[in-house]
Amino acid sequence: MKTRTGINIRKWCLAHEELIETTLAGETDADKLAVLSALHEKRLSWLMHERLIHLIVMFLTAVLVMFSMGLILFLPEMITLSGPLFLIAFILLVFYVRHYFFLENTVQKWYVLDDEISKKRSGMI
Repeated sequence: MKTRTGINIRKWCLAHEELIETTLAGETDADKLAVLSALHEKRLSWLMHERLIHLIVMFLTAVLVMFSMGLILFLPEMITLSGPLFLIAFILLVFYVRHYFFLENTVQKWYVLDDEISKKRSGMI
Protein backbone atom coordinates (compact mmCIF):
# COMPACT_ATOMS: atom_id res chain seq x y z
CA MET A 1 0.00 0.00 0.00
CA LYS A 2 2.80 2.42 0.82
CA THR A 3 4.79 3.93 -2.03
CA ARG A 4 7.77 6.26 -2.13
CA THR A 5 5.49 9.27 -2.17
CA GLY A 6 2.82 8.15 0.29
CA ILE A 7 0.05 5.59 0.25
CA ASN A 8 -1.89 4.10 -2.61
CA ILE A 9 -5.34 5.38 -1.65
CA ARG A 10 -7.20 2.78 -3.71
CA LYS A 11 -5.40 -0.16 -2.08
CA TRP A 12 -5.73 1.49 1.34
CA CYS A 13 -9.51 1.83 0.89
CA LEU A 14 -9.90 -1.74 -0.35
CA ALA A 15 -7.85 -3.10 2.57
CA HIS A 16 -10.02 -1.17 5.03
CA GLU A 17 -13.22 -2.43 3.41
CA GLU A 18 -11.94 -6.01 3.59
CA LEU A 19 -11.11 -5.53 7.28
CA ILE A 20 -14.61 -4.25 8.02
CA GLU A 21 -16.37 -6.95 6.01
CA THR A 22 -14.24 -9.75 7.47
CA THR A 23 -14.80 -8.54 11.01
CA LEU A 24 -18.55 -8.14 10.52
CA ALA A 25 -18.81 -11.62 8.99
CA GLY A 26 -17.20 -13.26 12.03
CA GLU A 27 -18.21 -13.50 15.64
CA THR A 28 -17.49 -10.22 17.42
CA ASP A 29 -18.07 -8.95 20.91
CA ALA A 30 -19.20 -5.46 21.88
CA ASP A 31 -15.68 -4.22 22.65
CA LYS A 32 -14.31 -5.35 19.30
CA LEU A 33 -17.21 -3.66 17.49
CA ALA A 34 -16.64 -0.45 19.44
CA VAL A 35 -12.97 -0.41 18.40
CA LEU A 36 -13.94 -1.22 14.80
CA SER A 37 -16.51 1.58 14.80
CA ALA A 38 -14.01 4.12 16.14
CA LEU A 39 -11.40 3.06 13.57
CA HIS A 40 -13.92 3.25 10.74
CA GLU A 41 -15.17 6.69 11.77
CA LYS A 42 -11.60 7.99 11.99
CA ARG A 43 -10.71 6.66 8.55
CA LEU A 44 -13.99 7.91 7.13
CA SER A 45 -13.18 11.42 8.36
CA TRP A 46 -9.73 11.19 6.71
CA LEU A 47 -11.32 10.12 3.44
CA MET A 48 -13.90 12.91 3.63
CA HIS A 49 -11.09 15.42 4.15
CA GLU A 50 -9.24 13.98 1.15
CA ARG A 51 -12.43 14.28 -0.90
CA LEU A 52 -12.88 17.93 0.11
CA ILE A 53 -9.31 18.83 -0.83
CA HIS A 54 -9.68 17.13 -4.21
CA LEU A 55 -12.98 18.94 -4.80
CA ILE A 56 -11.28 22.29 -4.21
CA VAL A 57 -8.33 21.44 -6.45
CA MET A 58 -10.65 20.06 -9.13
CA PHE A 59 -12.70 23.27 -9.03
CA LEU A 60 -9.58 25.43 -9.37
CA THR A 61 -8.36 23.28 -12.25
CA ALA A 62 -11.75 23.70 -13.97
CA VAL A 63 -11.44 27.48 -13.53
CA LEU A 64 -7.97 27.32 -15.12
CA VAL A 65 -9.39 25.32 -18.04
CA MET A 66 -12.16 27.89 -18.58
CA PHE A 67 -9.71 30.79 -18.25
CA SER A 68 -7.31 29.30 -20.79
CA MET A 69 -10.24 28.51 -23.11
CA GLY A 70 -11.33 32.14 -22.79
CA LEU A 71 -7.84 33.27 -23.75
CA ILE A 72 -7.97 31.03 -26.82
CA LEU A 73 -11.38 32.36 -27.84
CA PHE A 74 -10.93 36.07 -27.12
CA LEU A 75 -7.19 36.52 -27.67
CA PRO A 76 -6.31 34.16 -30.51
CA GLU A 77 -2.90 35.82 -30.92
CA MET A 78 -1.92 34.28 -27.55
CA ILE A 79 -2.69 30.71 -28.64
CA THR A 80 0.98 29.71 -28.36
CA LEU A 81 0.74 30.41 -24.63
CA SER A 82 -2.88 29.57 -23.90
CA GLY A 83 -3.07 26.43 -26.08
CA PRO A 84 -0.56 24.36 -24.09
CA LEU A 85 -1.96 25.78 -20.84
CA PHE A 86 -5.44 24.64 -21.86
CA LEU A 87 -4.22 21.19 -22.90
CA ILE A 88 -2.29 20.57 -19.67
CA ALA A 89 -5.10 21.90 -17.46
CA PHE A 90 -7.71 19.86 -19.34
CA ILE A 91 -5.72 16.62 -18.94
CA LEU A 92 -5.29 17.37 -15.23
CA LEU A 93 -9.01 18.04 -14.92
CA VAL A 94 -9.88 14.67 -16.50
CA PHE A 95 -7.69 12.87 -13.97
CA TYR A 96 -9.03 14.92 -11.05
CA VAL A 97 -12.63 14.14 -12.05
CA ARG A 98 -11.75 10.43 -12.25
CA HIS A 99 -10.08 10.44 -8.84
CA TYR A 100 -12.84 12.53 -7.23
CA PHE A 101 -15.42 10.10 -8.63
CA PHE A 102 -13.57 7.26 -6.87
CA LEU A 103 -13.38 9.21 -3.58
CA GLU A 104 -17.05 10.17 -3.67
CA ASN A 105 -18.23 6.63 -4.36
CA THR A 106 -15.93 5.22 -1.69
CA VAL A 107 -17.22 7.65 0.94
CA GLN A 108 -20.79 6.65 0.11
CA LYS A 109 -19.86 2.96 0.30
CA TRP A 110 -18.25 3.60 3.69
CA TYR A 111 -21.48 5.23 4.93
CA VAL A 112 -23.19 1.90 4.22
CA LEU A 113 -20.42 0.05 6.09
CA ASP A 114 -20.91 2.42 9.03
CA ASP A 115 -24.62 1.56 9.06
CA GLU A 116 -23.76 -2.15 9.06
CA ILE A 117 -21.38 -1.68 12.00
CA SER A 118 -24.05 0.26 13.90
CA LYS A 119 -26.68 -2.42 13.23
CA LYS A 120 -24.33 -5.16 14.39
CA ARG A 121 -23.49 -3.17 17.54
CA SER A 122 -27.17 -2.73 18.35
CA GLY A 123 -27.83 -6.43 17.74
CA MET A 124 -29.99 -6.00 14.66
CA ILE A 125 -27.81 -8.26 12.50
